[in-house]
Amino acid sequence: MAGWTEYALAFLAFFLSHALPVRPPVKRRLVAGLGPQGFTLGYSLLSLALLAWLIAAAGRAPFLPLWGWAPWQATIPLTAMAAVCLLVALGLGRPNPFSFGGLKNETFDPARPGLVRWTRHPLLLALAIWAAAHMPPNGDLAHLLLFGSFAAFALLGMRLIDRRKRRQMGEDWEDLVERVRESPKPTGADLTVDLAWRLSAAALLYILLLLLHPQLFGVSPLP
Repeated sequence: MAGWTEYALAFLAFFLSHALPVRPPVKRRLVAGLGPQGFTLGYSLLSLALLAWLIAAAGRAPFLPLWGWAPWQATIPLTAMAAVCLLVALGLGRPNPFSFGGLKNETFDPARPGLVRWTRHPLLLALAIWAAAHMPPNGDLAHLLLFGSFAAFALLGMRLIDRRKRRQMGEDWEDLVERVRESPKPTGADLTVDLAWRLSAAALLYILLLLLHPQLFGVSPLP
């Protein structure tokens, strides 16, 4: 029972950390005290620490199998994580007034929206793909709850952020969405040095996850 108690506490801490700091009164105070970049850095580190605890707690929870494991199941996250790494590398730290994770949003150019052309929420989409792809090879109750909750959290988060941003920005939100939708398709001129670095970072992140997965999570990602 102690394993389930820790698991429940880790779940509660993780979701409270994503509900309380982003409430407007709380966020204003934190940003005022830490600064915008300090808030983003602190919030990111806290989220990663609690995520690591939650994943570890899922591994320590009682094992209640729901379906058996087969080697082909491992190919699903192996394939999907390439897309996840691309979304993270291309979306993190770039101007994006529609979602979180963006920097210098005032410089966002709807005529050259980059990844925002296809998704307003690249980091949440990455989270949803990561979670859904890890469900097939983890057929026990604790991990199904973990990854299923994250997938639902990410998909619901997209709708909630859209609703909040639309309320905050008013007609500007609809206008910006339409301008992004009508933006010209990317050409060779969009292959900038920044994009090359980000693609390289995506490949490096994928390789690091493959190499460090056994040390970080106690299981090899390979079939």
